[in-house]
Amino acid sequence: MVAPLVKRNIVKKHTNRFKRHQSDRYKKIDESWRKPKGIDNRVRRRFSGQIAMPKIGYGSNSNTRHLLPNGFKKFVVNNVADLNLLLMHNRVFAAEIAHNVSSRKRVLIVERAAQLNVKVTNAAGRLRTAENE
Repeated sequence: MVAPLVKRNIVKKHTNRFKRHQSDRYKKIDESWRKPKGIDNRVRRRFSGQIAMPKIGYGSNSNTRHLLPNGFKKFVVNNVADLNLLLMHNRVFAAEIAHNVSSRKRVLIVERAAQLNVKVTNAAGRLRTAENE
């Protein structure tokens, strides 16, 4: 099958999620991040021992941003015509069939991808029902 043009090591600077201040203390406070705005807030003032706030320094390397673990970037495909866009970019992008594509169209897309030598990340999706018949 097709291999990525360059296989880079993906380094994540911060793998665990940023949690909202005092979300562990109160059930009513959801864990999803909100920036603290209080005048005396110790997280906003970056006191030592407090939870870290998201900042631009945690961003991914621009060379590896949006890369899948297999070394490709994702390109969502809805039909066979979308797949033809990847003809010259089959070493950089991998096709991912959209969730709302029927099983009949999926078969056509996977066949065309094999002709164009394009990797499909979810090629096995919705194929089990066709095998049983």
